[in-house]
Amino acid sequence: MRVLEVVGLTKRFAGLTALAGVSFTAEEGQILGVFGRNGAGKTTCCDCLSGFAAPDGGRVIFDGRDITGLTPHRVARAGIARTFQIVKPFRNLTSAENVMVALGRRHHQGPAGLLRRWRGRATRRQALDLLERVGLSSEADRKAGLLPLAMLKRLDMARALALEPRLILLDEPLGGLSHGEMPAAADLIGSLRAQGLTVILAEHQMQVAMALVDRVVVLDHGALIASGPPGRVQSDRRVIEAYLGGDARTRPPMESPPYTMMSPPFGQRVWPA
Repeated sequence: MRVLEVVGLTKRFAGLTALAGVSFTAEEGQILGVFGRNGAGKTTCCDCLSGFAAPDGGRVIFDGRDITGLTPHRVARAGIARTFQIVKPFRNLTSAENVMVALGRRHHQGPAGLLRRWRGRATRRQALDLLERVGLSSEADRKAGLLPLAMLKRLDMARALALEPRLILLDEPLGGLSHGEMPAAADLIGSLRAQGLTVILAEHQMQVAMALVDRVVVLDHGALIASGPPGRVQSDRRVIEAYLGGDARTRPPMESPPYTMMSPPFGQRVWPA
């Protein structure tokens, strides 16, 4: 079933067109990859879908409802959560407290209630469950400002999951991770699909993320240049030229990732030594 439909999405910043009439759909329970090099328009697309930027044209239809131009909190209430390329937690709060803040929107009405009761035991238990879900339970009482990048990205995902979304936007969750940190991050992303969530994975690490996705759209300078199954997109001439430059006719197809993943269920990984 179609969960998200993006029609002609356009966004301009002064004289720069960041998105140029981009259209795609996302199906329920799938991972859709939105790939492109740095500056291709991936984050701008996430911003427009989540309400952090108002599009200059086009429509965003979520679960049959037009949510184009809604504010971020209204988009979140509709069922879309997101993570960010640059993670900015409450650095002086613990990991558990960061998640409890996100949980507070459901349990307490209004800012006064949130400030008065957000530290309740029930809320902390739910926060601990979410931290365990993302593999961060051992860091529950550690201040977020002391966490390394890989853990901060997991914390950001736990805060997004606290909103109980139907669709989650992941903005470069693999960015900045070392080769050794990527397997666990990939497993976590794949587990979201196994839990029934629809995922939009915005990444420029195309060869790594390709094994995770069911379908792919590729952006280049704000325009959609390819869409379809991963294998077909990976060998598309325009995609090869956008990533590697030059004439694709003189280049071999892009290499497959150095591992395999099977899903659903997520199955076993095979990583190089």
